[in-house]
Amino acid sequence: MPDRRFYPVPDGLVGDRVDSVVARLTGLSRSACAKLVDSGEVLVDGVPTSKSERLIEGQVIEVVVPDPVVVRPKPTLVDLPVLFEDDDVVVINKPAGLAAHPSLNFEGPDVLGALMAQGVQLASSGPPERQGIVHRLDVGTSGCMVVAKSEWAYSVLKQAFRDRTVKKIYHALVQGHPDPIAGTIDAPTGRDHRHQWKMGIRADGRRSITHYETIEAMAGGSLMEVHLETGRTHQIRVHMSGIGHPCVGDEMYGADPTLSAKVGLDRQWLHAVSLGFLHPGTGEWVEFSSDYPPELTRCLELMREGVYR
Repeated sequence: MPDRRFYPVPDGLVGDRVDSVVARLTGLSRSACAKLVDSGEVLVDGVPTSKSERLIEGQVIEVVVPDPVVVRPKPTLVDLPVLFEDDDVVVINKPAGLAAHPSLNFEGPDVLGALMAQGVQLASSGPPERQGIVHRLDVGTSGCMVVAKSEWAYSVLKQAFRDRTVKKIYHALVQGHPDPIAGTIDAPTGRDHRHQWKMGIRADGRRSITHYETIEAMAGGSLMEVHLETGRTHQIRVHMSGIGHPCVGDEMYGADPTLSAKVGLDRQWLHAVSLGFLHPGTGEWVEFSSDYPPELTRCLELMREGVYR
């Protein structure tokens, strides 16, 4: 039987396009939702509609949701430095350009495929496309990341991330100079209504808390140390942009493209410098660190030299 779902139009989505609202409600991509509308699988108050129709208060959307497509990792040879490995976990220094796991919306290499190519056996827990993954870094973010190898490690680490007992420290080079130079950003984040691949600060979003401190101020920018109390998608990028100081190179969230070109950066300047947790096998606290990759070091040096003056 088809998965037929009914959704009253939420107050916050009144006036938005049908395809955009269906994407928001179902979690499917907007292009997939547009195809559902075109094929007659989306009804508004029982009547076929067009993807550009604007919804009004009180309407009910009926959607026939297709079976999910499972994207499985494929072994891919990628330079993926391993910081630590034993029978329970593997800790990597993820380079930018590598997704945590395969997805329908990203065609590049991923961590799971790279580890498979290196012969690393991972936990089978979790959805098929992300087995062993207990946390993620954005495609354009580099640094420390842990993946579970044993089922026990997967269970323990997932709970540790839920309980917020994992210590995650990031460094971010942002435009401008945050005032105050240290503080906490407590602002809920959620999916952007208009762009499904983006996040934003939203009153109806999930609670998101970021602590930051300025390490170094330079002409046009500041090097920040960032601690996450919560781990939402794009959280640091959204929060720093939200206070007017996007990560250098992060044009999706408002960074200056002229500066990106000057420093030769085609990704956000954001790096997971350290990761600490109670080892699921030994119960002892372990901590790992990662140096900046060359492109971030070069950008930082240029900013110190005053390229943004």
